[in-house]
Amino acid sequence: MSVRTLRVGDRALLVELAGGAETEAFHAELLRRRAAGALPGVREIVPAARTVLLDGVDEPGRLAAELPRWESGPLHARVEAVVEVPVRYDGPDLTEVAALWGVSVEEAVRVHTATEFRVAFCGFAPGFGYLTGLDERYEVPRRATPRTAVPAGSVALAGPYTGVYPRSSPGGWQLIGTTDVVLWDTGREPAALLAPGTRVRFTAVGGPTGEVGRVPVGVPTAEVGYAAEGGR
Repeated sequence: MSVRTLRVGDRALLVELAGGAETEAFHAELLRRRAAGALPGVREIVPAARTVLLDGVDEPGRLAAELPRWESGPLHARVEAVVEVPVRYDGPDLTEVAALWGVSVEEAVRVHTATEFRVAFCGFAPGFGYLTGLDERYEVPRRATPRTAVPAGSVALAGPYTGVYPRSSPGGWQLIGTTDVVLWDTGREPAALLAPGTRVRFTAVGGPTGEVGRVPVGVPTAEVGYAAEGGR
């Protein structure tokens, strides 16, 4: 495994990896080792696009020396629930996304709902997860002109990622649908529905005026996958 480790203060390490896939595999390996009791002395694990921050490390020098010798296991070695997110595929950019993919709108919806996603990392806003899983041929560019206000619950695409806006905010991603799932709720424990490592499936409900309220939202549907960072 090719890693570059940088010290951050007295008790943290920033681990740089070659790409997104390597980072997800390394993050999964960290979770497996921590669950197995083989990663003592690490308080926080924070993944990003191509880095993982390890904070609260008791012996950062020793761990930094060990990391290059690690072999990452398969991503799906542990058991955890999948979160199902019902979506009305009524986004204003859905037709453009389908054209970029070279398929019909119906086929674009089928591709998106047939994909099993995984939260690679979180950021941008509380509750916002960067979900990977789409084949690279379905990557789309950000909009040339970002919107000044994207409604909360918008399901969107940009580059290799899918995301759901937890609240209204400016944004330049391609909007393909909407959901009533609450991504961030400070009255819930944990507040974030999606954490790094969580597996996610999107399901199509209704049409442009579909009745999403008939379907339970944001509920684990199957015991597969590996545990999210910090559990749910």
